[in-house]
Amino acid sequence: MQRNSKHRSNRRADELSSPRDSITLRTVLREFATVGGIVFAVAWSGPAMPNLQQTLGSYFDVYVTAAKAPHAGHRHLQVQQDNFVMQSSGRMRAFTGRAYLPQAVRPGCLWMSCIDG
Repeated sequence: MQRNSKHRSNRRADELSSPRDSITLRTVLREFATVGGIVFAVAWSGPAMPNLQQTLGSYFDVYVTAAKAPHAGHRHLQVQQDNFVMQSSGRMRAFTGRAYLPQAVRPGCLWMSCIDG
């Protein structure tokens, strides 16, 4: 998530991952960046999961470890660490998720309003 970007952007998941033959992806991936261009949060919603290895960058391994660990249910995954938080849920054709770096969220901001806003 340390990509340089001056502004948050909306990109379709099919622009971020390999194309699919039979379906058109309409998953929206939003990036939230500091004034300095550091991406501190991402959020996605749509019929397909984005390429999480590309989306999460160096935090992808944290996600993989959490996904392999026993957790309740198959539709929801939550990672809660001091330096990385991720929530992902979904079912066929309806996926949502968000990941953020708590230390980069501005003080006094409720993370949900900052990321979904």
